[in-house]
Amino acid sequence: MKNLIYIALLASVFIFTGCAYSEKEPKEEKNMEKEAAMMNPFETIAVQKINPLVILKLAGELLPDQSTELFAKVNSYVKNIRVDIGDRVVAGQVLMTLEAPEIQSQVATAKAKLKAQRAVYLATLATYDRMVNANQTEGAIAQDAMDQIAARKLSDQAQLAAAESAYSEIKNIDDYLVISAPFNGIITDRNVDLGAYVGPMGKSPLLVVQNNQKLRLNISIPEANTPFIKLGDTIQFYVRSQPQHKYFAQISRKSGSLDLKLRSEKVEADFINTNHVLKPFMIAETQIPLQNSEATFFVPKSAIVDSNMGMYVIAVEAGKAKKIPISKGRVISDRVEVVGDLTENDVILKLGNEEIQEGTPIPNK
Repeated sequence: MKNLIYIALLASVFIFTGCAYSEKEPKEEKNMEKEAAMMNPFETIAVQKINPLVILKLAGELLPDQSTELFAKVNSYVKNIRVDIGDRVVAGQVLMTLEAPEIQSQVATAKAKLKAQRAVYLATLATYDRMVNANQTEGAIAQDAMDQIAARKLSDQAQLAAAESAYSEIKNIDDYLVISAPFNGIITDRNVDLGAYVGPMGKSPLLVVQNNQKLRLNISIPEANTPFIKLGDTIQFYVRSQPQHKYFAQISRKSGSLDLKLRSEKVEADFINTNHVLKPFMIAETQIPLQNSEATFFVPKSAIVDSNMGMYVIAVEAGKAKKIPISKGRVISDRVEVVGDLTENDVILKLGNEEIQEGTPIPNK
């Protein structure tokens, strides 16, 4: 009795699972199967050229127009922080100051050496000038003495130039202790506090500055659709957090090359982010118009056979089947743009079938 109950339970589970699975099948797939089942397997249509406006729907990403991570250039301590997350800044504004006692000590030493060497050079230059003036009287100064003071002046002048170079170099390093904004933007991240030890080998940036006044809508266009994308075209999009609002961006840049993995071209469209209504890195659902310059062939999706031998449609010539290789382009509802050895009013099977071989007789309707 227990075994019978167990078997009955298992049977009910399988029946329920089967029902659940069938309910999850996409309605569109069911409809296509029903249409294919009802369709005459040898129904034919005449191909015609049309030039519709095709809307390509793709997901894109909004990126800031400019984004920079600011790091410390020298080992130092955070002395002062003047901004925080969300603060708006302008180019050149001081955001943070650092402190490095060793570097500041080196700057003071280099400055003192420069002053000392300048004093030595000025003294030597004064002696040289007096001896030159005195040498105007013939025989007043020995030539050997003139040569020695001239060489000394050149030596002290070279040492002064070296001291100036050393001071300038160490002073530039001292300037690294001031972190300034590279452009107008907003502080989007801060990873340090007062007194923190920072350096050029740090993994996290001190601050992140982004220019969100203008956003770049980044899209990858499939290879088949790249010929229809032009600079200046307008793209309509919405973001998932605000599906009720429609926005528009203008295509400003095309990479001119395909990505090796996706076989797609990177395209960027500019969006002026008035009142900062959108945020960087939002996902945008786009609608891109694809208009050809001339009419092309569109055939039903069901007419295309995609087999191991390639992609083709089956034409009917003299009552027999003929495979015509094609490549796919744009898609509109139940039709696909095809390129191949087709001419206007060629007759093809509306329902392609891999089992129909070259030369198979096709009965009339």
